Amino acid sequence: MKILVTGFEPFGGSRVNPSGQVVNRLEQMKIEGVELTPCILPVDQAESVRVLLQNYQQAVPDVVLCLGEASHRAGISIERVGINLMDYRIPDNQGNMVIDQPVVPGGPAAYFATLPVRKIAEALSAVGIPAELSLSAGSFLCNQVLYTILHTIALAQDPVQAGFIHLPSLPEQAAKQNQTIPRMSIETSLFGVVNAIECIRAWRIEKGVELLV
Repeated sequence: MKILVTGFEPFGGSRVNPSGQVVNRLEQMKIEGVELTPCILPVDQAESVRVLLQNYQQAVPDVVLCLGEASHRAGISIERVGINLMDYRIPDNQGNMVIDQPVVPGGPAAYFATLPVRKIAEALSAVGIPAELSLSAGSFLCNQVLYTILHTIALAQDPVQAGFIHLPSLPEQAAKQNQTIPRMSIETSLFGVVNAIECIRAWRIEKGVELLV
């Protein structure tokens, strides 16, 4: 299985981003039956999409799994829907502040993720990782990236599955906040993402679109 896995650079004044750190660690790992292409996306309205689509075209993956940070969520969130809306609560890293704008003018209102979201959530819970299904990827860059890749795949009618997973803040991020917020270690987040990837491959084998080698 060829999988493009994306994460984000730090934003919002933080020096780290759990999604980017997980992608960097995945790059050093070997997952059986998986050919992984890692990609760190800039937190920039235009550049994030450009880098995403450039890597998608170059990698020609079977699966796209995008990762991001959700600082006030206690568990790993598997997103079910990407919506055609940009409504930033904070500026991106270039100072862009987008309010009530579509991701794709004239595009559908929303797309459902095409990964086995419930199976992923159940697989993570089975190994003791807090996990949940989520109906909102927000309206910042995470949602923009999810909607963009699903829209691109739908227009091209590519036989590619795609989705998005949000990771909680790292302990060092939580420690710098003035209030107590949920946190998850990088090791647990990494373990969760690896399990998600293995679950996706098992699901593809079950569907008959992936060879068991």
